[in-house]
Formats: sequence, structure tokens, C-alpha cells
Amino acid sequence: MTQGYGASVSGGTTTFRVRSPKAEALWLCLFDGADEQRLPMVRDGEDWVAEIPRDLSGQPYGYRAEGQWAPAMGLWFDPAKLLVDPYAVALDGRFVQHPDLARFGVDTAPIVPRAIVPLPSPKVDQTPPRFQRGELIYEINVRGFTMAHPDVPGALRGTIAALAHPSVIAHLKTLHVGAVELMPIVAWIDERHLPPLGLSNAWGYNPVAMMALDPGLCPGGGEELRQTVAALHAEGIGVILDLVFNHTGESDVHGGVLSLRGLDNAAYAHAPDGSLINDTGCGNTLDFANPYVRRLTLDALRHFVTSCGVDGFRFDLATILARGPGFAADAPIFAEIAADPILADCVMIAEPWDCGPGGYQLGNFPDNWLEWNDRFRDDVRRFWRGDGGIGDVVTRIAGSSDVFGKATRTVNFLAAHDGFTLADSVAYAARHNEANGEGNRDGHSENFSWNGGVEGPSDDPAILARRRADARAMLATLFASTGTILLTAGDEFGRSQRGNNNAYAQDNALSWVDWEGRDLALEAYVADLAAKRSAQRARCSAFPQDGDWLDAEGQAMTAAQWENPATGTVHYSGPGYALSLSRDDRTVAWDIKS
Repeated sequence: MTQGYGASVSGGTTTFRVRSPKAEALWLCLFDGADEQRLPMVRDGEDWVAEIPRDLSGQPYGYRAEGQWAPAMGLWFDPAKLLVDPYAVALDGRFVQHPDLARFGVDTAPIVPRAIVPLPSPKVDQTPPRFQRGELIYEINVRGFTMAHPDVPGALRGTIAALAHPSVIAHLKTLHVGAVELMPIVAWIDERHLPPLGLSNAWGYNPVAMMALDPGLCPGGGEELRQTVAALHAEGIGVILDLVFNHTGESDVHGGVLSLRGLDNAAYAHAPDGSLINDTGCGNTLDFANPYVRRLTLDALRHFVTSCGVDGFRFDLATILARGPGFAADAPIFAEIAADPILADCVMIAEPWDCGPGGYQLGNFPDNWLEWNDRFRDDVRRFWRGDGGIGDVVTRIAGSSDVFGKATRTVNFLAAHDGFTLADSVAYAARHNEANGEGNRDGHSENFSWNGGVEGPSDDPAILARRRADARAMLATLFASTGTILLTAGDEFGRSQRGNNNAYAQDNALSWVDWEGRDLALEAYVADLAAKRSAQRARCSAFPQDGDWLDAEGQAMTAAQWENPATGTVHYSGPGYALSLSRDDRTVAWDIKS
């Protein structure tokens, strides 16, 4: 059995193991402040090993690799580059974008964070309240969710520990949240174009170290995450981590040499001509046909379960996980997760698309995975906007059997971190991303949104009333739907980003949740919807069937009515379930009997 990668302490000896098949020499670099001690490592097959006869727990370290510098051949060895251990579980600082990261021969030790030899981790509860299908997932940007929270102490704002604050937990319980889904919390780096614009990445979808918690979000490291997970579990709330295994922040060929690129560039997918494949739109793509990439992924997942107690994972651009290079529904990663005794019963959620050829794979992930269903979002928005068919929206409410077959695996949502917020989807007909510095060209161009007659803020009572009614109708549609549902933090009380539908670079009040200015009436309405759904547990894996679909006059719906875009009302009555929906009245009502 291959020994574990990373740094580990056993019997008073600290062992470092890293993979770098094509390196000609490798050095372990130990740091004491700015002082660096370089120790040669010994080749062990495709790995390099150093054994130090001391307990180095808490020691800052990194690697340097020597070999050929031939980027066109996929060889990026430069001993001037301090390299972060791909298996690092803690760092002494955040990644900072800098031109020197991509300059050959320029020492980067002053600007690259060091990994930390981990301290022993306590065992965590291995029987957490696993999230159940059909419950509510609450998507949270940890920093943006807590930065402006009036009850959270200033020192905790913007951190994972803030999620354990009693006021935060009370809000989650009011919404009957089954699990929080935390947007990326591992260490990431800004995209190259952001610092010159005075901007920074606020979302975290640009990781470098897959297991190391970002020191800005989690200054207390693994213990902070463990304690927060335990506090949420104590209230019956699960924790799902949104992880990015589709690319790394080393970006395209103009990007920096920070970790994998300088150790084992074969971790990235390459075309036959040697160029980087960019199925992610982020400059590079991790190669899941490579067993080492799969092992790194599985080891990271196991780490977060065993060391931190999390309940599951959402995979960004998850189609990448099954590429080799084309998508395969029977890709090795799925079988490896299913066979793993630690991971097999964890929650697995796919964002079932990427930017590459054949990248849209909604419905094609394993039967025990959940999948984000953007067709629910789009068909619901189009219906309430007035140009979507009733047949489409009913299919989405009923669990999208056209996509998932007999047992639904859908995660229904109205809005997510990317795209318009729910409030903005009824207040803006077009994106307004000028603050991102890209000429308003970034972000989705089609949002199936509308503004009620005025673009953006309005003081017209009629327009405001229509927007409120539209938002409530969509929220009721979500909570009435079969399947798992997802709500993005703040949409329950009208959070706005002033029409910015790609606020990844806005780490400021534009994207921070405005707790003081929230719509309390809308918040109470959503709490009532959540309480009703929570009380009616018999919902979420079975499609409505063996019932009657009736029109506004109480007559059986005809094929022509289903296909007529003007049809706006339908009623369903069947065993254990009833639904009424009216576009004219902006109403959705449902009832479920166990």
C-alpha cells in the first residue's frame, strides 16, 4: 500500500512525502521566520521522502523542485519557486497574487505561504445528522453572510466560527435548514486580473491547496471548523462543503508556479499537442483520468469527514470529475467514492456541467448523487415572467421526471451564488456588472429576469407590489416542489446586489448580506413556507401520480392547454398531495398528507 502523502508525525519522527515523478532533485524547506533550511529529499519511485528524527508539529515548510524548465513540454521545474504541499492541511498565511509567481528564476519564498506540519487531530463524531433528501439546503458565503451581522462580534465576523453564533443558528432553525452548504473555504488565490482593478475574489472558487482551510476565513484552522460543525450538528443542522476539484489557481500558461504545476504538471489535462485543456474556463483542468488526481480528491474528502465531521460535498463543475477527456457516467471516481467506507454514505451533490464539449450532464450522475437543477430555476422564472409554459413549470415542481426518471435526485433552486439574487431577478431585466471592471461582459447574459416596468430601484407602489408578489410566488413554487430545495442566504429577505449577477470580485457591501435592511415581512413569509414543508415530511423522492390535473374551471387539462403558453392555472389532486397554481393571481398552494 502506498504511504500517505503530506507531513506526518509518528514516534518522534516527522515524515514528508510528495509526488514529483519527473523532478531531478527535491528539497524540503524548513522555515524559522525568514530563515530557510533546505534538506535534500530521497527519491522513492515517483515520490520523494524526507524523514526528520524530531517531532516537527507546527513547523512551517515547503518544497523546491529541480529539473527541466520547458513549459511547452509540460515541465515547470524552477528551484527558485517555493511550492506548497498539495497535501497541506494548514497554511501560515493567505495566497497573494504577484507577477513573480510566474517569473522563472525569481525566488517566491517571500510571497508564498508555508504549509504547517499538522498537530494530531482529535477524533470527531462519526454519526452526524446526515442531511436527508427533500430537506432545505442553505447556501452560504461565510464571509459575506456574517460581515454585516449586527449580533456577531466584530472579531468573529467573516469567519467560520461566526456560523456557530446563537443568532445565526436561530435564523437557520427558523428556516428549518437541513444543512448549510458552505461556499469554498479552502485556500484560494485571486485571479491575475483582479489586483490591478483593486478587486479580490470573494467566493473562493480558485483553490491552490485542496485541504488547507483559508486562514482568512478560518483563522482557528481545523479546530475552528470542527467546533462549528459540532455546534450546527447539536442543532440538527448538517454541513456540506462546496469544493473545487476541477481546476486550480495556477491558471493558464501565464499563471504562477505554486504547487502542482511545479511538482507534477501531469495532474492537469493536456491536449495531444501539449496545450492545457480548459474545460473549466479558468485556465486549466485537473485530469481525472490520472489516478493520482483521484487519490488527492478522495484523500481530501476523507480528511474533511474524519477530521472535521462534515456531512457531504457539493462539487463545482462536477462534469470534470468524470472526464477522461470526455464525460463518462461510469467514470472511476464514482465507483471509488461508492466503495469507500468513509465516503459511501456522505451526501454528494453535483453541479452537473462544465464549459467543455458535452459539458451539460444534468441527470447523468450516479443514482445516489443529488444534482443542481438549473432547469428548475429557468422554467420557474420564465413561467412567472409570463413567457414560460405551464407544462414546463409543473414538470419542475413535480421533480423533473423527464430528467431523473422514477426517483428524483433534483436540487431545486431559484437563485444561487452566481447569477441574479432572487430579488434582483424581479427588479432587473439585464445584468449590471460594471463594478467588476470587465465592461459588463462577464456573468450570464440571459437570466430570464424582468423588472416590472423600471430597471432597478423604484418607489412606485404598483411596481413594488408586483415585485413582492412575483418573489413570493417563486418562493412558494420552490417550497411546494418535489425534491431537495436550495435557498441562497439572504434571498429569504430580499437581498440585492444592485443587478450584479457575477459578484465574485465584490468583497464589499455589494455582496455582503444586509441584515439591517432586510425585508422582515418576506422573511416571515419564507419562515412559514419552511415550517409547512418541514412538517410535511412525506414529500421529496416520489413524483405526484395517479391524480387529476384540472384547469381553472375544474375540468381535466387537455394537451392543448398544457402546450398553450397562455395557460396560467392548474390544480392537482391525488393521493396524499394537492397543488393549486395561478399565474394571474400570483398564488401557489399545496398540501401533503403523510
